[in-house]
Amino acid sequence: MNNYELFQNYIQIDHQIDEFYHALAQGFGLSDSALWVLWSLAELGEGCTQKDICRQFFLSKQTVHSSVQKLERGGYLSLRPREGREVSLFLTDRGRDLIREKVLPIMEAERAAASGLTEEEWKTVIRLSRKWLSLFRKETASIPQK
Repeated sequence: MNNYELFQNYIQIDHQIDEFYHALAQGFGLSDSALWVLWSLAELGEGCTQKDICRQFFLSKQTVHSSVQKLERGGYLSLRPREGREVSLFLTDRGRDLIREKVLPIMEAERAAASGLTEEEWKTVIRLSRKWLSLFRKETASIPQK
């Protein structure tokens, strides 16, 4: 197998991981971004902002805002004003129940699965992924944008 074929295998696995998270979210009646908003609240704690969530999961402002609005309409979140135009996100009882019943078990399963690799294996995965991303950025730097 040549390097490009191996790379294609890597990309397929990456897409399978994304699809797996998507299927989990769908199974709970959530969009992918709604799952990540709730996940962020579980990790960052209540009072975080949409900007915090965007930074944590590299999601667009529009995507997060849309999910926050849907979660608020569904009775899972409440919003409280902060300085300027920002708002803090807080869970309702219904939102806390959803996180406890659905999100936390996924997070725990993810951690358990991650423990199946050694620290050295994870360091290798991270090092090689960073290296590949750096090389890809370098190779695409000369492509004109807009």
